[in-house]
Amino acid sequence: MFAITVRDHVMIAHSFRGEVFGPAQHLHGATFVVDATFRRADLDPDGIVVDIGLATRELGEVLGALNYRNLDDEPDFAGVNTSTEFLAKVIADRLADRVRAGALGANAAGLAGITVTLHESHVAWASYEREL
Repeated sequence: MFAITVRDHVMIAHSFRGEVFGPAQHLHGATFVVDATFRRADLDPDGIVVDIGLATRELGEVLGALNYRNLDDEPDFAGVNTSTEFLAKVIADRLADRVRAGALGANAAGLAGITVTLHESHVAWASYEREL
């Protein structure tokens, strides 16, 4: 399986419900380094997994919709703990929608999957992997 990864970051605010979250139950900020990995079994006719420039642009667009937002105020996330794991899935699903819409080029139709990893710090991160 071939793969390429592009990276960006996002800054959000949010709070959690549940004792397990301790002080994170209060409103707080988080800055995530976000890696999006695109996979395919065979390279496309151009000899690549996907255009890195297009992948970078689309990741930036997806993150731009979340950046500098208080996720507690976003209707899409009403009643949900916007954990790192949950956000990794949201970003992966939104990227998958863009692949299906053709935003990463016609050859991106041959992609097999996407993995999104959100790095909370240099010692903790979470990922979500999905097929296309």
